[in-house]
Amino acid sequence: MSKNKSFNSLNSLGGLVFSTDPNFNPEPDEEPDTQLPADKQVLRIWLERGKGGKEATVVKGFVGPNAKLEELAKLLKNKCAAGGNAKDGFFNSHGDHRDKVLKLLGEQGFKNVKKAGG
Repeated sequence: MSKNKSFNSLNSLGGLVFSTDPNFNPEPDEEPDTQLPADKQVLRIWLERGKGGKEATVVKGFVGPNAKLEELAKLLKNKCAAGGNAKDGFFNSHGDHRDKVLKLLGEQGFKNVKKAGG
C-alpha cells in the first residue's frame, strides 16, 4: 500500500476546499512583480541536514519575481559547482557552500546577507 498521499493541511489540497457563496471568485496568488534593490534585500544563509547526513545550503528571504531568483540561482549553482533549485523566495544548493554563497552574494550587491542558524 502506498503512503505517498499526505493531507496535512488545506494547502496540500489546493487551498480552498469548499465555499457556499454562489458569487465567490477566488483570487489567484500573484507573484511579486517588483523586486527590492539588492542592497535592500535581507537574505539569510542556512545549512540544513537531511536524511543520511546530506547537507544543503539554503538562502531564504529573496523578494522579487521568480525569474530573477532563477537567474541568481543559476549563477550560484555554476560558481559553487553544485546542483540545486529555486522557488518561492528560497534557493537550495546541494552541499555546504555557505561561505562561498556569502561571498558571491556580496559581490552581486546584496549588503544584508548573513549566516543564520547554528
